[in-house]
Amino acid sequence: MASLCLNSLPLPPSSQPQPKKLVETSLFPSVSYNSTNGLVKGGGESLKPIVISGNPPTYVSAPGRRIVAVGDLHGDLEQTRCALEMAGVLSNDGQDLWVGGETVLVQLGDILDRGEDEIAILSLLRSLDIQAKSQGGAVFQVNGNHETMNVEGDFRYVDPGSFDECSDFLEYSDEYQDDWDEAFINWIGVSSRWKENQKSTQNYWGPWNIVKVVMFLNELFVGQRQKGVIARSILMRPGGKLACELARHSIVLKINDWVFCHGGLLPHHVEYGIDRINREVSLWMRGLNETDDGPRIPFLATRGYDSVVWNRLYSRDSSELEDYQIEQAIDARAMVVGHTPQMEGVNCKYNCNIWRIDVGMSSGVLNSMPEVLEIRDNKARVIKSKSSAYSELQAADYT
Repeated sequence: MASLCLNSLPLPPSSQPQPKKLVETSLFPSVSYNSTNGLVKGGGESLKPIVISGNPPTYVSAPGRRIVAVGDLHGDLEQTRCALEMAGVLSNDGQDLWVGGETVLVQLGDILDRGEDEIAILSLLRSLDIQAKSQGGAVFQVNGNHETMNVEGDFRYVDPGSFDECSDFLEYSDEYQDDWDEAFINWIGVSSRWKENQKSTQNYWGPWNIVKVVMFLNELFVGQRQKGVIARSILMRPGGKLACELARHSIVLKINDWVFCHGGLLPHHVEYGIDRINREVSLWMRGLNETDDGPRIPFLATRGYDSVVWNRLYSRDSSELEDYQIEQAIDARAMVVGHTPQMEGVNCKYNCNIWRIDVGMSSGVLNSMPEVLEIRDNKARVIKSKSSAYSELQAADYT
């Protein structure tokens, strides 16, 4: 299928100001940050600080924290919620509240493509990050190959429903004008209603002549799809609002003594510099790393079979890598990767120096049962469901 590369479209002129919808931005008003990046509870009890280095984050010191890692989500909001509930960080009452306390959550990329609720998931994770920070926790994301593909304008794997979501979100966000953060954080709370409104409009036909209805719907579908493609291009192009949102996140992230990235870190990536990789990709996504021919794509991180987001060498049963290369690559207790669905579920390789946590949970991939990786005191174990109802959980022993 031909690639849709429309990210060179100009941004549209801003629409007329609309009344702003208010949102409660502080869910935990009794908690505040102190000047040294620590946290202070309402009663004055100091918490151990989470220290973040780099912009976007590259190194994170989170002493004493429980870390949970979640693999590829691919636009499936229902499975995302199930995974986060299993991880013990999301409330199960439908209110999308952070219940993880001081836990650190890491999502391994590929939120985009193959599912229809991509922006809703991104909005949910941002909302949870705000709530987590107020309790001494944090939420981090690393970008995967499907994030970089969309910023490049490669829309081959976009679900039709996601084009509609982009169109709806662009219209919705216009009401907020310059307050992008408020619009983006609120989207998780209103996206389902926008989707239902779309379905209601399409189903309102009664006993019309079926031929006329089909012809009209075809014209409507084509028009909506073109509108959705243009909306996605506006949002995802380098410098676009969603591209800038993705630019807040890393390609490689090291938390305590664990490395997290989508495909896998290789020795030449380390030699190049992971902080440099993060910075260059972020600048490209924000449209600031430009040449005369347009934004320069950071090849080492985003292109080629051995780039950070495309690398599958750690996910093969017979790897081309030697033990010493892995040691040079990770320089840590272990590395956690996604990208390649693991038919047997979350597993580790190379004496558990490499953890592979993409289980293909999205309905657009394998629709498998969610699983998450939990790390405590430098030891890891897998949390998975015993039943389709997600009511019973089981955890493997720490390794």
